[in-house]
Amino acid sequence: MKEWAINKSKALIKLTVNGEAYERQVEPNWTLYYLLHDKMGLTGVKMFCDRGACGSCTVIMDGRPILSCMTLAIECDGKTMETVEGIAAANHPLIDAYVKHHCMQCGYCTPGFLVTAKALLDRNPNPTEGEVKEALAGNLCRCGTYPQHLKAVLEAAENLRGE
Repeated sequence: MKEWAINKSKALIKLTVNGEAYERQVEPNWTLYYLLHDKMGLTGVKMFCDRGACGSCTVIMDGRPILSCMTLAIECDGKTMETVEGIAAANHPLIDAYVKHHCMQCGYCTPGFLVTAKALLDRNPNPTEGEVKEALAGNLCRCGTYPQHLKAVLEAAENLRGE
């Protein structure tokens, strides 16, 4: 079992977010979403369902897409996170592809889709349509722009491969 540095019911954790190292005091019941969005100001992380069913709160942790609303911040000590803000700051080809293919209407789902798509492209730079659909299956869009996400991810993959 991990030993936590406890201070008045808070624990000190260290994590890296979008390439920057942080130390934060967190309460045992805080979710990663709450820490990133409400305490660190990374508002690209969205809360749509608060039940782990929509994907809007997705972030990449140690190379894997995870639901930040279902992850306790205290469990993230020593972890590396990437949010949509980091993806945008790196000018990832997904950003331009999402704009070109009009993947968003209200835009609420977009950060979660982008983060999930980036995690897919990081591990598979040449995905098939089926692999993209499977990777994005956990993300819901209330405006129904699903076909556009597929086009954007496949185009970004081509751009990343230099095609």
